[in-house]
Amino acid sequence: MRSANLSLLLRHLHDHGGRTRAALSQETGLSKAAVTSLIADLAERGLVQEGKIDRRGTVGRPGTEVRIDPGHAAGIGLELNVDYLAVSLRDLGGQVRFRSSVPMPLVDGPDGRSYPPGPVLDLAAQQLREALAAAGAEGLWVAGATIAPPGPVDYEGASVRFASNLGWSDVPLGRALEQRLGTDLPPLSLENDAKLSALAEAPRLARQGITDLVYLTGDIGVGAGIIADGNLIRGWSGFSGEVGHIGLDPAGPRCRCGRRGCWETLVGFDTVLAVLDAEDPARSGRLPMQERLRRIRTLLDAGDARLEDRFARLPEDLVRGAGVLVDVLNPQAIVLGGYFGAFADRLVRPVQEALDLRLLAQDGRVEVSASVLGLDAAAAGGAAVALERVLADPLLAPPLPAGAARA
Repeated sequence: MRSANLSLLLRHLHDHGGRTRAALSQETGLSKAAVTSLIADLAERGLVQEGKIDRRGTVGRPGTEVRIDPGHAAGIGLELNVDYLAVSLRDLGGQVRFRSSVPMPLVDGPDGRSYPPGPVLDLAAQQLREALAAAGAEGLWVAGATIAPPGPVDYEGASVRFASNLGWSDVPLGRALEQRLGTDLPPLSLENDAKLSALAEAPRLARQGITDLVYLTGDIGVGAGIIADGNLIRGWSGFSGEVGHIGLDPAGPRCRCGRRGCWETLVGFDTVLAVLDAEDPARSGRLPMQERLRRIRTLLDAGDARLEDRFARLPEDLVRGAGVLVDVLNPQAIVLGGYFGAFADRLVRPVQEALDLRLLAQDGRVEVSASVLGLDAAAAGGAAVALERVLADPLLAPPLPAGAARA
């Protein structure tokens, strides 16, 4: 019971911001004496601290605000993208304490480029080591790490079930990282990159009253994170959101998954790169993704006719798949992430207008916007999921050294 009440208080402060003890008692239904005792326990673990004095009201002594302490607990998110590996260390207050992004290691062979699991996981382990070192330097306890591969995962076995754009099948990612990091590895979980991105964006939209949304991530492939009534939808086998493989043209080009005419063959990042010269630096998978996107932006701003034509046609291709999602899922919002979000100025308005034209009823309108987290979305969501462990059970956090409690 005490663990549940600690979780109730900590989550309330995390979701709603600082509160006096009196307000916490009123809003949670716990007695004032219980709140005082529980707050002391949370403070001993470095999870809350006292803040400013609340002088609202005219009767009685003013209360002292209790708020989340960002200085003790943190979570790590690590995204394995076709183009890059990105790691994010975030504290319980939501602040980024460390981030890094490096190009994905790839091998050029007779059958094209491949992504051997060994070198990728070596680099992933190094990224985790750097994040853990950054946490140690700031005195942060790491509650856990969440790895975000671009495909469905086996949650119990901590493996990547299928990632067609990496050429991976049944890769035991969790065990491989444990072998590389040993006892340095914090508690590990896996979740699909688009699902984590949706979780990262959801709190911002929830504050606007939006609890049903689809997050679309645009990379070489296309994936979706689906939030329905505030809850992440995984599907019974974890394959929900593989929207890039919606079949739109049976006679279309062959997809990496083996099918023909998948949506991602129409709107994936490859379709933008394909209009550029073979030697253009934007086509180099060995450059950081941000540099590749900046190169494309520079060309667009200079009036490159090939890219102008591609981006003029891209909204129509996006709506071909997004329209299906709107009809089937009836979301309140669609968030464009990945490279779609990087070119929001060219995509959001025409996609919105095209979806508005095909409305079945006015009250079914979906709001189209760009991700505010950009390429950090999946890693940010991973860090948030890792911190969920301590929000669910604050007793996991080790006590501070004697005399260091902040409330």
